[in-house]
Amino acid sequence: MFNIKSINLNYLAHIFLSGNDHQLQIGNFIGDFVKGSKYTTYPDRIKKGIILHRKIDSFTDSHVIVKETILLLRPTFGRYSGIITDMYFDYFLAVNFQTYSTQKSLHLFAFNFYFTAFLNYNHLPFKVKRFIFHFISTNRLSKYATLDGLRSSLEIMAGYRIPALDPDRTIDFLIENHDELESKFHQFFPDIMTYVKTESL
Repeated sequence: MFNIKSINLNYLAHIFLSGNDHQLQIGNFIGDFVKGSKYTTYPDRIKKGIILHRKIDSFTDSHVIVKETILLLRPTFGRYSGIITDMYFDYFLAVNFQTYSTQKSLHLFAFNFYFTAFLNYNHLPFKVKRFIFHFISTNRLSKYATLDGLRSSLEIMAGYRIPALDPDRTIDFLIENHDELESKFHQFFPDIMTYVKTESL
């Protein structure tokens, strides 16, 4: 049976928080797909990326702003509130990418990562290999910056993994609560950036 707790959808944030270290990015990207101690079989920098992914998830789950955001969503989305919070926050990171990245545009950042994914294809878990070409061909990271792109990601989730998820309702909620949700993102994201900088990478 599908385990709702096994998904973490903020791919853009995880990759971004890995800085310019390509193998660290790969590890952070695949973190949800490497369970238990299996991370020890990967090259050192990918292994560190997987560990960083877990630390980011732990920090995020315990952050007061994230908890407040999930509570805001819960009456409408119930058990999917955490997943949708992840997707909203990736949307706001994409929209505000130049605020947090002074060196690269979102477009360049995305295509640099796609190239990195190709170079490290052999290190990708089987489940990631199954979707990575579609992920790249649809320019998923850049598409997070538009409502249509977010809707597309939601439709993929609804069609293949979470049938109960309603893309229209999710987009409508974002539009209706846009300013409050964006404010919460801006309160949270500098904290996670600071946290990652304190970690030994």
